[in-house]
Parts: sequence; structure tokens; C-alpha cells
Amino acid sequence: MLKRLTDLVISFVLLVVFSPLMIGLAILVAITSPGGALFRQQRVGRDGRPFQLLKFRSMRVRDGTEAGSFDAGDARRVTGVGRFLRKTKLDELPQLINVLRGDMSLVGPRPEVEKWTRVYPERWQTVLRVRPGITDEASIRYRNEEEILAASDDPEEMYRNRILPRKLDLAEQYATAHSLPGDLRIMLATMAAVLLPQRSTGTRDEDRG
Repeated sequence: MLKRLTDLVISFVLLVVFSPLMIGLAILVAITSPGGALFRQQRVGRDGRPFQLLKFRSMRVRDGTEAGSFDAGDARRVTGVGRFLRKTKLDELPQLINVLRGDMSLVGPRPEVEKWTRVYPERWQTVLRVRPGITDEASIRYRNEEEILAASDDPEEMYRNRILPRKLDLAEQYATAHSLPGDLRIMLATMAAVLLPQRSTGTRDEDRG
């Protein structure tokens, strides 16, 4: 209950503070490429309940992304505005609405599309006991995931058999031993990772579904 109260207070305050910026970004995205300002995709949330994840759209629209297609490491569809949004992580701001709705938490395992929760289902039973989050330990450690997948001959195989199991290790650890001080540490580490120019960005939700 304390974690949920913290999520509500912080997400509400951040939405108020960033609302002018979010309105400006929404207009900028909408007028620079067709397809609307927001990217919506169904993800699997706490206890296996589906929800619509929100992001500012950073890629040109392609059929199938809402269902969770896999287009790893292909940056050809990224717009000019999208590159800026990705670099600054501003594309994630609409997920504050997901937090306010109760779909997500500020910190928690990143939500996946159903396709990937059918892989290692027994492990997902543990992970899905908690709300998914905007950021987590895996988001920090795998900020170069896009480059790893782009360099692979078989990105799906790489993600399924190499990256996803390691992410699930971290997600299971969080699900069984999370705490408010731990959440604060992850939030601070996330801000540091975003601000460090030498760190590369990870795979985006629109890239791999």
C-alpha cells in the first residue's frame, strides 16, 4: 500500500509539472509524421491482466506493432523527433498515466507483450506478482540491447535464449525482494544512466514489441 501511495503521489506531481512539456511534445510528434502522438501496445500486467502501454511515438507507423512484432535493431523507421525522444527518455512520459491508472508502477519489471510471457511461463508466474514498471534494473543494465540485437544473425533467438533469461533473473529478484529504498536507488540510477552521454540506448518497445 505504501508503494502504491508513493506511485500515486509522485506520478500525479510529475504529470502536473510536465504537462506543458507533454502537450508540446504531443503536438511536435503529431505534426512531424503521420500516425498520431501516442504509441499504444497491449502488454501483460500484474496477475496476467492486459493493459495498454502508452509512449510518445518515436517511429513511423507500421502494421502489427500493436500486437507485438519483432523488428530488432532496425532504426530506419525512427523519426528525427523520435531520436531526440529516445535519447532523452521523454518518450516514456505518458507511462505516468499508466502509473496513475494502476497499470504500472514507477519501478518494476518492464512489461512484455504476451508473446514473450509465453516463454519461460513458470518464471513469469513470479514476475507477474508485482506491477510492471517504467524502469527497473534490467532497463539500466541493458541500455545497449538494441546494438546487441542488431549485431545478431538471429535477433529473436538472441533475445529469447540470451537476454530474456537474464532479464528474468533480475525481475524475479525484484518481485521477491523489492523495497522503497531499493526503488529509490533504481530511480536514481536510471536518471544517472539517462544523463551520462557515453551510455547507449536500449531496445525500444516499438522495435521489438
